[in-house]
Amino acid sequence: MNRTTLSLIACTVALAAVTGFAAFDPPAASGTSAAGSATERPVERTGLLCPAPSFSDIADTAYTSFTPVTQGAGSGGKAALEAAAEQSADGKGAKGGGKKDQAVLTPKPPGTPALGDTSGSDTPALIGTADGKYAPGWTVQETTRIAAGTGRGLQGVTCTPADTDFWFPGASTAKGRTDYVHLTNPDDGAAVVDIKLYGKNGAVKTTVADGITVPPHSSEPVLLSTLTDDEQTDLTVHVGVRSGRVGATVQAQDDAGGGDWLPAAADPAGSLVLPGIPKDATDVRLVAFTPGDDDADLKVRLASPNGSITPAGNETVHVKAGMTSAVDLGPVTRGEPGSLILTPTDKAVPVVAALRVVRGKGSAQETAYIPATAPVGRRATAADNSAKGTILSLTAPTATATVKVTASAGSDGGSPATKTYTVKSGTSQDISAPTGGKGTYALTVEPVSGGPVYAARTLTGSSDGVSGFTIQTLPSDRGLVAVPRAEQDLSVLQR
Repeated sequence: MNRTTLSLIACTVALAAVTGFAAFDPPAASGTSAAGSATERPVERTGLLCPAPSFSDIADTAYTSFTPVTQGAGSGGKAALEAAAEQSADGKGAKGGGKKDQAVLTPKPPGTPALGDTSGSDTPALIGTADGKYAPGWTVQETTRIAAGTGRGLQGVTCTPADTDFWFPGASTAKGRTDYVHLTNPDDGAAVVDIKLYGKNGAVKTTVADGITVPPHSSEPVLLSTLTDDEQTDLTVHVGVRSGRVGATVQAQDDAGGGDWLPAAADPAGSLVLPGIPKDATDVRLVAFTPGDDDADLKVRLASPNGSITPAGNETVHVKAGMTSAVDLGPVTRGEPGSLILTPTDKAVPVVAALRVVRGKGSAQETAYIPATAPVGRRATAADNSAKGTILSLTAPTATATVKVTASAGSDGGSPATKTYTVKSGTSQDISAPTGGKGTYALTVEPVSGGPVYAARTLTGSSDGVSGFTIQTLPSDRGLVAVPRAEQDLSVLQR
């Protein structure tokens, strides 16, 4: 009897190329794939989720969409951002608003940024999909300016794909803080989500007995202070999806210190890198948590332009199992840009971590967050850059690396421009990114040789005289997917 069987390899290739995030196998930390074991292809479809930007009536939000030019990508396709059904801030019903039927922006072909903007408190969360030539490395930045009130200043977030597990060290339910977890469900079925909080003494008792249901194609903000009566200065939030998938991001706002988005930290690991601390940071606070049963002891190093140093008085940090630990590092950069590197003192214990970074003093304070992040890998992309308001930070924690940085054509014209930089081992460099275009542009970062590279981008700006800043880390833009090489044609088996 003859039997025709589709090979497992062919199935893997097809699934990886079509879904992108569903079968994504990131490159090694060095930015290379194992020789002979896999090849890379541009993804053919991807999805992004942008949280509702603000509950403030005086918020102005800009969106920037960009797809880098990727060799081997298809010639057709499209990209779109559609409004999610938005729940009210207390989770008791859908918000109204005529803007839900209006497209925020229309993405442009690879190599050219597309801009859009909106204002007010009724701007919904967005669900984005892209396929064909628009999919590989598609990046959308959401940047909000708030002139006054809670969260004033500049808030920025890179829209992310859906997932099932998220860690957010650095959240808070302290007096003066208003922190929301924004949950967005892109799928046709409801998602059920569990939110767990961990403070300085361990798990925090919450009022939610069962999971939170997020309806299909909708978004729901959950105010952390409604989950517990316990005021905690430093919290680690764990979002676990029981069924379905969601996008999850924390909006952390302070009455006195402004606010910003706190993206999910990199998966728990024994060693972590938190890149892009500004040189004029007036206060830096490290928040760390270990989800396992063992305590973690970590060495603390600051990678500066001239090498790695150990912050005086904060040589190590002890993280008790299941408890959130916080360390005030003060003005740790002391006039030079830097990145924090955490490594085990002895046994490696998985840890998640983030930094709360403050610039300015008194009423002029503004806050941003830097979660531990994954390395750039093959390529990372940052949208929404300007000639005067962008700082790109590159860190090579273990070995010297050569990095190519490309600035795209601008939203108002111009041509791409590329420069190559060398980042010495154990250092962190703020670089002057190339600019060849006019208006808003995108940056792509591609390691050429050497060790793993970590990156972050700082945006600065002002609104009605209120200065602000926001920091986004740059992990892989998920433009390429690794698929196994076929050693043998198994497409037809006969018996």
